[in-house]
Amino acid sequence: MLSAVLALTALAIVFGLLLGFAAVRFKVEGDPLVDQIDAILPQTQCGQCGYPGCRPYATAIAAGEADINRCPPGGETTIVALADLLGREPIPLDEEVGEEKEKMVAIIDENICIGCTLCIQACPVDAILGAAKQMHTVIEPECTGCELCVEPCPVDCIDMVPVKEDIFHWKWPYPEEPTPDTPQEAKS
Repeated sequence: MLSAVLALTALAIVFGLLLGFAAVRFKVEGDPLVDQIDAILPQTQCGQCGYPGCRPYATAIAAGEADINRCPPGGETTIVALADLLGREPIPLDEEVGEEKEKMVAIIDENICIGCTLCIQACPVDAILGAAKQMHTVIEPECTGCELCVEPCPVDCIDMVPVKEDIFHWKWPYPEEPTPDTPQEAKS
């Protein structure tokens, strides 16, 4: 019995050393371009681009299998950033995948919610908290606004509302182009 235990221990040590060596020697590095593209994408994991999440879409862009204009949540800002990164010309958002919308967040009417958990199962970022036959609620900072929880809800208790503009979400507006009616143009 002791010899069997010693033999198994010796085998475990040998295989452990082999696996450790293989992990160091044959380590697969990620593609840095895919990492850069993925960092630009909005991480909504909504699938509107036709891929199951932002990382697979980034991989397809890097491989030349997808165009840079298939991300409605990212909109024009993401398209321009991807074009700059890849040295391409920005192109308009592909109408086939949807249209650019303002940032939204899901809100669950807790008085109507029946606790079916279908919204929890549909949420790709685990932003919905609740249990079976219990009230559900959305963790607003985690919600990406992908709208995937709205359709499976059997009682229509989920609404998408625009994110309130506050100091954490406010962006500096772009300068307006001067129009011919401005005093600057009139002087010229």
